[in-house]
Amino acid sequence: RIYDLGRKRAHVMDFPLCVHMVSNEIEQISSEALEAARICCNKYLVKTVGKEGFHIRIRVHPFHVVRINKMLTCAGADRLQTGMRGAFGKPAGKVARVRIGQPIMSVRSRDANKDHVIEALRRSKMKFPGRQLIIVSRKW
Repeated sequence: RIYDLGRKRAHVMDFPLCVHMVSNEIEQISSEALEAARICCNKYLVKTVGKEGFHIRIRVHPFHVVRINKMLTCAGADRLQTGMRGAFGKPAGKVARVRIGQPIMSVRSRDANKDHVIEALRRSKMKFPGRQLIIVSRKW
């Protein structure tokens, strides 16, 4: 997993602008959605401000394992399945559990790139379920 992209070692004074994507709902975000948002944001920023003009950090980590109890729906399935008896499922994927007001992604860059950074986060916001806010700040 990659959680930091761009110019990671840049000094605070080099990138004074910080823009955060903050969750507005209690939800579970899959590792696939986090990866899609990361790629989307990175691709747009590399294209517009260059690969040395920003630093992206994914602030949540998918540690929670989601399980699924598979059910058969075809004819004759009543002989094979047990319903809710022994219903502990098989692992289906990993998710990050997110609270209200918790930052999901943060980008820092120069003040001149403010519109590009906000647009990159708006595009990556489409990859997530629920509602998110984009907050402009000076604090990383």
